[in-house]
Amino acid sequence: MTLLQAAPAPHQQEPGQANAVLDIRGLTVRLPRNADRPHAVENVSLKVEPGELVCIVGESGSGKSVTAYTVMGLLPKGDLTPGAGQVLLEGEDVLKASAARLRELRGTRMAMIFQEPMTALNPVLTVGDQIDEVLRIHTSFGRAERRAKAVDIMAAIRLPEPERLYDAYPHQLSGGQRQRIMIATAMVLDPHLLIADEPTTALDVTTQAQILALIKDLQQRRGTGVLFITHDFGVVAEIADRVAVMQHGRIVEEGPAAEVLRRPQDAYTRMLIAAVPSLTPTPRKPATGPVALEAVGLTKTYGRAGPFRKGRVVRAAENVNLRVRRGETLGIVGESGSGKTTVARCIARLMEPSAGAIRLGEADIAGLSETRLRPHRRRVQIVFQDPYRSLNPRRTVGASIIEGPVNFGLRHEEALGRARSLMSLVGLSPDVLDRYPHQFSGGQRQRIAIARALAMEPEILIADEAVSALDVSVQAQVLELLEDIKQRFDLAMLFITHDLRVAAKICDRITVMERGIVVEEGATAEVFAAPKHAYTRALLQAAPGHGFAFGEVAG
Repeated sequence: MTLLQAAPAPHQQEPGQANAVLDIRGLTVRLPRNADRPHAVENVSLKVEPGELVCIVGESGSGKSVTAYTVMGLLPKGDLTPGAGQVLLEGEDVLKASAARLRELRGTRMAMIFQEPMTALNPVLTVGDQIDEVLRIHTSFGRAERRAKAVDIMAAIRLPEPERLYDAYPHQLSGGQRQRIMIATAMVLDPHLLIADEPTTALDVTTQAQILALIKDLQQRRGTGVLFITHDFGVVAEIADRVAVMQHGRIVEEGPAAEVLRRPQDAYTRMLIAAVPSLTPTPRKPATGPVALEAVGLTKTYGRAGPFRKGRVVRAAENVNLRVRRGETLGIVGESGSGKTTVARCIARLMEPSAGAIRLGEADIAGLSETRLRPHRRRVQIVFQDPYRSLNPRRTVGASIIEGPVNFGLRHEEALGRARSLMSLVGLSPDVLDRYPHQFSGGQRQRIAIARALAMEPEILIADEAVSALDVSVQAQVLELLEDIKQRFDLAMLFITHDLRVAAKICDRITVMERGIVVEEGATAEVFAAPKHAYTRALLQAAPGHGFAFGEVAG
């Protein structure tokens, strides 16, 4: 019998306790004096009942994560300070608890799953040791009993070969497996309250669907109250019992998930839901412009094996054929490891392909040396997923934008004039060119990254998960910007994504990759309406909220 099968009945409240697992009453958290507003969270009241899953949704800066960290007692000291209200965990006010008492409560009665498991997990300890640490601190179990308990919870969350994985390190696991380890660590002592802070944002749709189903299953089987932080309304439609919408630190709307999603009352809620792309693509006319990019038999192989060498050969991309015309957006979709980013990086010649041709017009750039490749560099530009990592934090954004054109011979004054024009084009003031990346929001930084790519006047623009980390409203703005830029400059665009809603919104045609191989391709509307390959059907079925028609929500 697995741990889930042997799970206890839903938690019973002690006599005299409130019914709610979590009861937040009038919570206010102050920001430092120089902040853009006085409070991170202001007069927030929210309940989570036993066996209930409550989603808090909102954009970056709305206060949803601050609320979660306040409940856990994890606010950074001196920066954020609770100024009013109560946070009752089964009747006990955690705002009044000592540091020692908070340590007792964490893991036993409340636990948290963080957004990025590779950051939250210790890279020098095995995952088994990290689950064991919770048991060692909070129980009197012996080592053998602790190991058995850890293996049981790993089996309960459906990790393969838990005995073997117990001794693995975080880097040896996939992203989905690492997130399951985070869930195992949080759930091993059967806490009454589970807080999940954006736990599926960076995961593929199929892995995301598995994690969401797992959390929902644990919640229902164990009677755990779950507070789920997200900006993804697809996730809300998939799992939430109730939803609270936050804006600028306040709850602007709250109610049953179906009611809020179908009949939102607040203008902010309506705006957020309207920004969610539909899974039904708009039919588009086939592009008729000249072919700007063609890949023929593109292959990328890692590793070597031979009679005197042991090794494993990995074909990250195998015999990939694709073609993009001017004025057309070709989407490449697939899970992590499908080869989509490898193809993009080979086309941009950020890595050298093992075989095949990459044609920009008449020129095949696949086998060119760096010296002969240099004149073609400006023709293909790429916008990466994380603009904060791709922009130099020690250089002004103006210096980053003009660097490429100046290196290719444009005079400094002309390059600066081009940069000012591009800033206006992407919706930012030219007067901010002397600022640094950290002085902008995530959406603004992505606009700057787009301006930097356009400064080279490319023929082909590659967007590699360029909107996956953005809030839905900012994402919608950036997608509209990319569409406008494509038409204005008659660009060929290669759009890499694992978000099928985004692909439906922006792509004329779609290429589906699985394990380095193209398994399906065609017009986006046709592939989404009648997918031919089982893998494509699985991706569409796994998209969170795939049964909810966001485009039909009442205004």
